[in-house]
Amino acid sequence: MSRRTATGIRRVLPPLVLGIAALAAWELTVSLGRIAPFVLPAPSAIWHELIAQRGNIWDAALASGLNALIGLLWGTAAAVLLAMVASRFRFLADLSLPLAAVLNALPIIALAPILNNMFESTSSLPRRLVAGIIVFFPVFINTLRGLREVNPVHRELMTSYAAGGWTFTRLVRLPGALPFVFTGLRQASSLAVIAAVVAEYFGGLQNGLGSRITSAAAFTAYPRAWAFVAGACLLGLVFYLATLLLERIAMPYRN
Repeated sequence: MSRRTATGIRRVLPPLVLGIAALAAWELTVSLGRIAPFVLPAPSAIWHELIAQRGNIWDAALASGLNALIGLLWGTAAAVLLAMVASRFRFLADLSLPLAAVLNALPIIALAPILNNMFESTSSLPRRLVAGIIVFFPVFINTLRGLREVNPVHRELMTSYAAGGWTFTRLVRLPGALPFVFTGLRQASSLAVIAAVVAEYFGGLQNGLGSRITSAAAFTAYPRAWAFVAGACLLGLVFYLATLLLERIAMPYRN
């Protein structure tokens, strides 16, 4: 067995064992009647619904995933562009940081209903706006920090070449900031899914995971509701793993 394989097993095995033990304890607790099934269904009941509703979960995950992806893309693009501008002008950074903090403090449950009322009931735009706003803060803060942390040697070298501001940003600032950008993206990828799903609780097309969760809970079909919750968890995991893969592709030298 290679050293890399052994290291991978040591990383994966502990959380895997802990997860299986937690599920077993959960199943046993519900089976013994310590928790009422309508309060928290057993994992076996949730798994049964997950298999039975796999087609609906897949369709709902595609709808929620598209909203989350679009929100992640526009939120990331806006955050990186604003961070590039703010890193060049100190007064813009001083103005934008409080604004970004305000956006980060906005609760989804307050923002989603307001945006839903601003657009048509059949529009997916409010959910994508919510996801993008939630994504913006972690990407902006991390990117701005990375753009500011420039090696003095690199700065002096580019100055000696009489490099312009955009050239300096393109060749030095952005490549140096990539680890910080992906740190923000790792946080934002899961947040985009959470924001998109929660935003679906407050109206709009009934084709996403959030609306399916509320609908199942309203009909007291709690195992089904938890099955859609599990689908949302898997969707968030897919987004996170995709971000890790993109990071490895963009920065192979860090592998």
